[in-house]
Amino acid sequence: MKTLYDVQQLLKHFGIFVYVGKRLWDIELMAIELDNLYKADAIDKQVFLSAKLVLTREHRIEEQYEAAKDI
Repeated sequence: MKTLYDVQQLLKHFGIFVYVGKRLWDIELMAIELDNLYKADAIDKQVFLSAKLVLTREHRIEEQYEAAKDI
């Protein structure tokens, strides 16, 4: 799993479609849904960790973009 699209496809496999309207919020909601899937033993640890890393990276990039936009 390498991109945010890959994480979206994983969630879509479980019938979870995330669109809040702001990319940062979408990423945060995806992380919550991913946590819930892992707690329910629907995904294994390796898939969970790789998806979580992607979301963490994308969240950081989006925060930097928002900060740069405000300057």
